[in-house]
Amino acid sequence: MDSEAPPRSTAAIAAGTGAALLFGAGWFAHGAGQAWTWAGAGAALLGGAGLVWYAARIRTAPVAPLEIPVAQRPDAARADRLDTWIEFAPVALFILDAPGTDVPLQTLNTAARRLLAPGRVVDSGRFGRQLAALPADRRTVLSIDTEHGAERALAGAVDLTIEGRPQRLVALSSVENELEAEAMQAWQKLVHVLTHEIMNSLTPVASLSQTARELLKGAPGLAPDVAVDLDTALDAIGRRSTSLASFVTGYRSLASVPEPRPERIRVHDLFLRLRAMVGGAWAEHGGEARFTVEPANLELLADPGHLEQALVNLANNALAATAGQPRPQLEVSARLVRGSQLRIEVADNGPGVPDELIRHIFTPFFTTRANGSGIGLAMVRQLVHRNGGRVRYARSLEGGARFVMTF
Repeated sequence: MDSEAPPRSTAAIAAGTGAALLFGAGWFAHGAGQAWTWAGAGAALLGGAGLVWYAARIRTAPVAPLEIPVAQRPDAARADRLDTWIEFAPVALFILDAPGTDVPLQTLNTAARRLLAPGRVVDSGRFGRQLAALPADRRTVLSIDTEHGAERALAGAVDLTIEGRPQRLVALSSVENELEAEAMQAWQKLVHVLTHEIMNSLTPVASLSQTARELLKGAPGLAPDVAVDLDTALDAIGRRSTSLASFVTGYRSLASVPEPRPERIRVHDLFLRLRAMVGGAWAEHGGEARFTVEPANLELLADPGHLEQALVNLANNALAATAGQPRPQLEVSARLVRGSQLRIEVADNGPGVPDELIRHIFTPFFTTRANGSGIGLAMVRQLVHRNGGRVRYARSLEGGARFVMTF
């Protein structure tokens, strides 16, 4: 605005003053011989003089600047919303400044910072190399080593060039729990079908073999040695079918785990019962089983029978794995970790699980022992999952096996 231009209020007053003076002069000329004309004209002239005086005061008084609120630019508001959306997105977002090289990661949101926080990713350098090696523009299932064990995540990467600099944007979404749940449901259905069909065949075989043995005892005309051979063969068939039926019944338990009945469990008391159940076997093998709880009043809402069975299975597996150790050691601990989660760890000083077998150890029927059934760890995962938890195998820096339950 030009600083020499008169304010709008002054201009308006000047216009009003001129109109008043003209009106007064016209009135006077119209009826100069009448008294009322003199009075009207005088009033108009006095009003115009008053307006002239008021305009002079306004002209000399300081004028406050006119303040007009400026609305936020639409693109700035959208940028703020976009920052908020990225920050709280349910996927972890990372930026690598130089794709294909070993460079520090830049985290873009809360989910990414949580993944790199203490207690999650074991080796951030290796994790960064995994992201740098991802194929661009294609989704991949990535296995991430965390302190809870290996976790699978769906990863996608796209290579960009921003202001002349090559960058890689990576998005990670954990799918471990969903994949576990799907795998367990699939195995339950398979085990249910297989055990049902096998049991339908084994039951009549066992019954018929026993009936045939009874008939054989009264059969005339059989040579004694032939009768003995037949009886032995039928007895073997009966025993083997009964043994297989018992074996299949064990697998059937995977498909028929009872619904949990959760109650508040004091972990210290749970460990006392567990010590009474497995401590003696470890002592007989010249070893020791130790149990620790921090804090001592730690509690958990779960089915006590389910949790005890899962821990007993892990303790028995550890005892078998440390058979060659001069002094077997079992460490069972419980403590609170980040996010108010309860972590129970079962660790031993055995040889541990080879890297190539880790992904198979919770699969039903899989075992590395000659006399193993392949049920133990599958049942552990089933029991823990039914009670709202998860179980992982975690690599131990000190050697041995380490299983981590998180609730």
